[in-house]
Amino acid sequence: MLGLIVSLIIIGLIAGALARLIVPGKQHMSILATIVLGIIGSFVGGFLGYLIFHKDGQNGFFQTSGIIGSIIGAIIVLLLWTRFGNRSRSTV
Repeated sequence: MLGLIVSLIIIGLIAGALARLIVPGKQHMSILATIVLGIIGSFVGGFLGYLIFHKDGQNGFFQTSGIIGSIIGAIIVLLLWTRFGNRSRSTV
């Protein structure tokens, strides 16, 4: 259980950091927010992969396709966050 949590944090950090590098513009996020972005992106990428390919990730936790899916999911979540997440702030 502890290994799963540590690996989620590491993959979340990698996927979130790569998503922040790929998406243009400056995102004001802490390292914890980057990890959460990557973890949520992993779930989004896994869900989209299941919808497209109808296969489950039963062959192990670390897979190249899973990491790529995590990065793609994190990019989608980051784009949605930059588009809709800052609506509470008013610019005058």
